[in-house]
Amino acid sequence: MKVLHYIPSLAASAGGVASYLSVLCEELGKLVELHVATSYESKREVKICNAIVHRISSGLTCYSSSKALLKELRPDVVHINGCWQPQLAFFQWAARSLKIPVVLSPHGMLEPWIVKRHYWTRKWPAIQLYQRGLVKHADYLHATADKEKDNLLRLGWNARIAVIPNAVNIEVLPIKDNWSLKRRIVFMSRLHVKKGIELLLEALSHLKSDLDGYEVIIAGEGELDYVKTLKNAAISFGLSEVVKLVGGVYGAEKVSLLQSADFFVLPTYSENFGIVVAEALACGTPVITTHGTPWKVLEENECGWYIPVGVNALKKTLREAISVTEETIERMGRNGRRLVEKQYTDKSVASRFFEKYTFLLSNNRE
Repeated sequence: MKVLHYIPSLAASAGGVASYLSVLCEELGKLVELHVATSYESKREVKICNAIVHRISSGLTCYSSSKALLKELRPDVVHINGCWQPQLAFFQWAARSLKIPVVLSPHGMLEPWIVKRHYWTRKWPAIQLYQRGLVKHADYLHATADKEKDNLLRLGWNARIAVIPNAVNIEVLPIKDNWSLKRRIVFMSRLHVKKGIELLLEALSHLKSDLDGYEVIIAGEGELDYVKTLKNAAISFGLSEVVKLVGGVYGAEKVSLLQSADFFVLPTYSENFGIVVAEALACGTPVITTHGTPWKVLEENECGWYIPVGVNALKKTLREAISVTEETIERMGRNGRRLVEKQYTDKSVASRFFEKYTFLLSNNRE
């Protein structure tokens, strides 16, 4: 079986989609002949193993270069990663013109919070021009959790949806070897307004007396103006001695930072999965995240806190978290590792995609 994934960019700073594809390719490429097409080049890109990477145009010739690549490779399945960018539409249109089955992974880009943002200026025109049609005509949609599936069903554009979680490679995410208190809280993600970082800063401003000796690390890349906004907010809240914005961290440095945290926090408004949550859990670090994510299993498995979006809930939970014992932190950390080993490994997720592709092809041949 030959499978071709398309993703507009493999930039490490672009967020979780590129990281997810990097992890998936390593195992999926052992099961199928795997190719990855992308448009934009970046100085720092995620590593793609067990797949051949192809570069296609991102401009006016995107459709023709997409079609030329598809004619050359003749994949059995095309898998589109993302929404809204015209390049994604051109690639899917090219695949449909050649009658190649298409799987579409929105990766949370059709979640209500995202759709409402810049709706009239950006989303509504895209919906009318191509996005609704792309979803409607995909042979299957891929949702990373039941919550994302439910939101896709509410759109009413396509009910053919497979739920397969994102994956992590636990071999490069070893569990920490001790849980002695470091007095460190870590946020790690793309720096974007949807991530709720300003909620975190405001919550922390109410806990200054509780945070004596603590440092809060905010790791990630974002637009310069927004990073400046966050720095100014930290200063205005009187948190300049507590909060440190350290930029993007990758590879071994990323793993070390996750392991060094007493807790990981992701106070996001909206997340279809939140791959960094699974990465933190794999490292044995308890997680605080919101109902904007699908991580209800944190509380069911006693490895973190699952709370409403907002300052009050975050403030209350942070105060509770920094008061727990080292023994409790270790127990939660080990529970989190077991959860990831059970449900979110790259091998199990790659196998589920292989089964879905096989099912799709068998139905298309009937």
